[in-house]
Amino acid sequence: MAGRVIDFDTMGSLAQGYLATPDVSAGAQTTQAPGVIVLHAWWGLTEPFRQACDRLAEAGFVALAPDLYHGKTTTSIEEAETLAQGLDDQQANGDIAGAMRYLRQHAAPDATASADDSGKLALVGFSMGGAYALVTSINRAEEVAAVVTFYTTVTGLDYSNAQAAYLCHFAEHDAFDPPEAVAEMEQEMRSAGKPTTFYTYPGTEHWFVEANRPDVYNAEAAKLAWERTIAFLKAELSR
Repeated sequence: MAGRVIDFDTMGSLAQGYLATPDVSAGAQTTQAPGVIVLHAWWGLTEPFRQACDRLAEAGFVALAPDLYHGKTTTSIEEAETLAQGLDDQQANGDIAGAMRYLRQHAAPDATASADDSGKLALVGFSMGGAYALVTSINRAEEVAAVVTFYTTVTGLDYSNAQAAYLCHFAEHDAFDPPEAVAEMEQEMRSAGKPTTFYTYPGTEHWFVEANRPDVYNAEAAKLAWERTIAFLKAELSR
């Protein structure tokens, strides 16, 4: 497995992201590996989200995390809130679309595939990134086969045209994502007839899979959530 920072084209300019690919020496074929876009939380592209790409690469995926903040990161909740509020949706959506085009070139069904081919990808999003993943699965429905979110609720979305299956992880004690919002989002997905699996992890809080936040990190729950995520992605991207 190898991870590195790469440049990719987005809206006529260059953006950066962290790309992790399977270990070819172990017999993996990078040009045949399924592609996963990782969308970071409001901290920016910090270590937990690069590690998420590495973990996915170890499982046989090509994973790319676009840097939606273009180099800015923080560990402060107050600063993260400011960064998130200042993020331009058009720019962020353009960065995600550019990352998807790049990834289709590097995680296509065969070595001759191009960015115009229809190979579908998966999206894995954390908190703020999860919201972008859900919206992208609707706005770019033909390109997205599977979505995994960690502690994200967005209500009021129309999933009728989405073509993805959804796996959503939640904390039991979460001031950002209360049970009522979780239930409403699940109902919206199910009412649209989408394959939907929701898990709530007992005793956990928001950010429970992020090891650099020891106040809320829950190693046991994180391990289980990742096991479920890998199994789900392997099943959905092999269809």
